[in-house]
Amino acid sequence: MTDVAAWDGLLRRHVDDRGRVDYATWQRQGAAELEDWLAAQRPFDPEPGSRAEAMALWINLYNALVIRQVLARFPLASIRPTIAGVPNWPAFLVFFSRPVISLQGQPLSLNRIEHEILRPRFGDPRLHFALVCAAVGCPLLRPEAYRAERLEAQLEEDALRFLQHPHKLRFDPASGRLSVSRIFQWYRRDFLAVAPSIPAYVGCYRPELAMPAGARLSYLPYDWALNG
Repeated sequence: MTDVAAWDGLLRRHVDDRGRVDYATWQRQGAAELEDWLAAQRPFDPEPGSRAEAMALWINLYNALVIRQVLARFPLASIRPTIAGVPNWPAFLVFFSRPVISLQGQPLSLNRIEHEILRPRFGDPRLHFALVCAAVGCPLLRPEAYRAERLEAQLEEDALRFLQHPHKLRFDPASGRLSVSRIFQWYRRDFLAVAPSIPAYVGCYRPELAMPAGARLSYLPYDWALNG
């Protein structure tokens, strides 16, 4: 089992209960510790003893690599930089597509970890409430590491916290309109693999909304500001 004590300690010191990251302090006082923890993941065991261990390992690794990417660039206002107010898409794409770690001789980018390992291997849409891309619009970063023995409870808490956030989900009973994060648009297929519709998926966590089966769906603006 991977030792996550150091990663857990860093999260507890530098992330508050609202998912905001104190990057300035982390850069001054915890960047080397993060590098040490990432280095300790080599040699890397991609097949730990259980599904929960593997899933927790990859989520922790993804989130730690995102933090490392931000610390290397900090200070910055957003992982989606702009030039004269226009998004600098090449720089933005590099953040996710450039290799950020090599494990067992394989260079891995954030995109490879998410789209070629986590999503196809585990098929759990709750991943999208746990993987944090360092933007306000993404899920809140937990101030603790994911652990196999608590993973199910942690993912359920993440899903409920995301779906209770007014900037991630709103329902207007008068119009029957459900407005959700663009995460549901980008990863629609993942959610529809476990539910007949996006409103049906949301309803599993927010039954008090009493949404009609034909609730109209729209997508909220995504906030790319840094989650600091």
